[in-house]
Amino acid sequence: MIEIPSDLHPSLVPLVFLLGKWEGAGVADFPGAEQCNFGQEVVFSHDGRDFLEYVSHSWVLDADGKPVKPLETESGYWRIDKDRKVEIVMIRDSGIVEVWYGELADQKPQIDIATDAVARTAASGPYSGGKRLYGYVKGDLMWVGEKATPEVPLRPYMSAQLKKVPQADDLQAWARNLPDDMPDGVAFFNPDGTPYKPEGE
Repeated sequence: MIEIPSDLHPSLVPLVFLLGKWEGAGVADFPGAEQCNFGQEVVFSHDGRDFLEYVSHSWVLDADGKPVKPLETESGYWRIDKDRKVEIVMIRDSGIVEVWYGELADQKPQIDIATDAVARTAASGPYSGGKRLYGYVKGDLMWVGEKATPEVPLRPYMSAQLKKVPQADDLQAWARNLPDDMPDGVAFFNPDGTPYKPEGE
């Protein structure tokens, strides 16, 4: 169930499915770069203004799924207008700044975006632009990215499946909704650490 925070800016309600902390893994593959599995942590948050703040960290995983080294970090701001048009400003640790435009699909939580403008520092690698598709599927956040360089036409380069990380408020709400007649062997604890006892005991 997706809840709408009371202090969320009204314009952001269509993007509420993005809110929260997400973790998962995916695959990266692009000519001239190391093909690898990667882990990713994404956070979408808000402060009451008309944008979502976005931060993503990813890292290379070894064959056992353990982090080896950082892969990419990016951050930005997501907005949406009354016509479901999405606007994003994003910066990457490699020295790339992007403006993305796209739209939220009608009747489903899916966002299709493409770069409108790209600026690069002297330290950044070759990059011409990209496309991304984000989708909320059965409680997971899934995305696939495409990119192009002057030497390589637009092609997929990263994709991942992320699961939402429960926050303290989510866990408390979940605990409040548990039935009183839980099976033997299941222990409950109140927030102060004392054992939970159903009413009447």
